[in-house]
Amino acid sequence: MKRLFPILAVLTALLLVFALYQALVVAPTERTMGDVQRIFYYHVPSAWTAFLLFLVNLVASVVYLVKRNPIADALAVVSAEVGVVFCTVVLVTGPIWARPVWGIWWTWDIRLTSTLVLWLIYVSYLMLRRFSDSAQTPVLAAALAIFGALDVPLVYFSIWYFRTQHPQPVIGGGGSIDPRMLRVLMINWMAFLCFAFLMCWSRYRLETLHREVEEAEALETLLDVR
Repeated sequence: MKRLFPILAVLTALLLVFALYQALVVAPTERTMGDVQRIFYYHVPSAWTAFLLFLVNLVASVVYLVKRNPIADALAVVSAEVGVVFCTVVLVTGPIWARPVWGIWWTWDIRLTSTLVLWLIYVSYLMLRRFSDSAQTPVLAAALAIFGALDVPLVYFSIWYFRTQHPQPVIGGGGSIDPRMLRVLMINWMAFLCFAFLMCWSRYRLETLHREVEEAEALETLLDVR
């Protein structure tokens, strides 16, 4: 598996470069917004990737609460960390896109606000995991993760059921998108998913090693006491 990682890393890097070329050169220029609309090919895939990672975190957290499986707990931590990274990209690229299009960096509409709340919940989750040494920390974190996951549908469906600054959905909900734009969007999402997978893989290996070291230190301390 260790030999496979560099190969996948190279392939992912090539895919990211190809996706960048598709977004900046191949994709047609949007008629109203112009070239600034190309942020769409990073903003939307980042959001979808974050949602998927938070779903993994939810499933892993539920499995941990039911079975107390340490592998599920480690996977929950990793998916939350990488998910926060992509959610941060969403919150950064959104205002950059909004400023020339809407004339403002930020507005407290339902989608932007719920996305910020989602980010804050998972940042709180990571802070809990980082700074709490209680034996109940994984259980409390899993409960917080389940609560945070409830915000994901609100973020996604907010533009369907609420009046927001965001335009109506171009995929689903009666919307439409140029097939060439959709193709580039899917290529970028595939590249982001591959990159997220590599990040999770690398972080999971570090997490398991960290836990093994902690267990060894705890065992050594116990033997010294005896």
